[in-house]
Amino acid sequence: MSKQSKLIDTHAHLDDPKFDNDIDDVIKRAKEAGLETIITVGTWQKQKGLRHIAKLADSYDFVCAAIGVHPHDAQAAGEEAFSEIKELSSHPRVVAIGETGLDYHYEHSPKDIQKEVFIKHIQLAREFNLPLAIHSREAQNDTIDILKGEGVQDIGGVLHCFSGSYEMARKCLDMGLYLSFAGVVTFPKASNVHEVVKRIPMEKILVETDCPYLAPEPHRGKRNEPYFVVETAKKIAEVKGLSYEDVARITTLNAKDLFGIGGEKEEAKIAYAIRNSLYLNITNRCTNYCTFCAKFKSYTVKGHYLRLKEEPNFPDVIKAAGERPAEKYNEIVFCGFGEPLIRLDLVKEVGLFLKKQGCKIRIDTDGLANLVHGRNVLPELKFVDTISVSLNAPDSETYQKFVKTPFGGKAFPAIVWFLKQAKKYIPKVVATVVAVPGLDIETCRKLAEDEIGVAFRVREYDEVG
Repeated sequence: MSKQSKLIDTHAHLDDPKFDNDIDDVIKRAKEAGLETIITVGTWQKQKGLRHIAKLADSYDFVCAAIGVHPHDAQAAGEEAFSEIKELSSHPRVVAIGETGLDYHYEHSPKDIQKEVFIKHIQLAREFNLPLAIHSREAQNDTIDILKGEGVQDIGGVLHCFSGSYEMARKCLDMGLYLSFAGVVTFPKASNVHEVVKRIPMEKILVETDCPYLAPEPHRGKRNEPYFVVETAKKIAEVKGLSYEDVARITTLNAKDLFGIGGEKEEAKIAYAIRNSLYLNITNRCTNYCTFCAKFKSYTVKGHYLRLKEEPNFPDVIKAAGERPAEKYNEIVFCGFGEPLIRLDLVKEVGLFLKKQGCKIRIDTDGLANLVHGRNVLPELKFVDTISVSLNAPDSETYQKFVKTPFGGKAFPAIVWFLKQAKKYIPKVVATVVAVPGLDIETCRKLAEDEIGVAFRVREYDEVG
């Protein structure tokens, strides 16, 4: 694995007896495989408590810890257990409370006691400002009810080893929780898990092993260990249609954000890769104020931070694009967290330079450049191979509802005209819409394909990049 492809195993059980004889070798293999951090999850048991988990985390420079009472042991967890959790919650290497939750499959502890203990954990997480590592098995409704009732959206956490329904996933995401996937996602028959992974935003996904259990393919049947998390990341990349590099970068950033590990956020990217495309982030200024714009929540896209301190000039952009980009990427895309054609002159200068090097050029735009610049700019964009235009509505009224534009009623007719004229100058023209709840996608499709005569693409709501 390359140095850029760091992963975090967000849920391991390194204190399990199966690791007693070779824990140093297990840690060494994880480092060699490129893991950046392992979060070892200690579950309180009367005979051994939790202090050994903090000691284990102290023994290795890239191991952190989560501490809690597993629902199996809830009945035995008295004041002694919670006193120990409180004591260790201030330990510098403890980054989460848990795993905690509900398990009705085995019901080793009565349901009412499991619920009481789960609520105590949530209250502790709030007290110590730590996220939750949540276990839920065959207890979907009660888990959701407790999380909602205790206001988990103000605390944060992750549903570990998620294998529930998409309906449950959606309810967890609505509360701001992350979902973590283990080796189960690599199993050929785990179609329900594949479907959830496919449908939820990458920005809410973590990876884990839950080792020594649930070894992924092709290690199924063996003792699981942290470096096997690589296989889980590969499968998620396959399901999501992303590169392995994308998944490693994004899930690692997600884990750092949730658990508060990993130091300062990186500098904003001018050039950033997703799959086999290189994107150029040349401005954060926008023509519009779209109600669904992701940057109002975060300036991070697929693990890349894009909030510019200052706008780059021509040398900055060319340097960021690197040497021989035509050999490395299928296309160069002018698309960051802003409207690229606001900086029309830079787009032309950079685009023509890269085109001469053999790069294919794409521009993602809101289609309002003619209104911004007071002229038809399309004849100046003949070097472009593809232009993707945000139509985002079937009519002017709907456009005004979803897109707050300074051009008012002029905006939507200008976009339609821009799309029609673009066909004269650019080989491939695509109209896109974001699947905002309540938008009539089929009417948008008919407008684009039948009336305007361009290709049409639907962009997922809440899924950027």
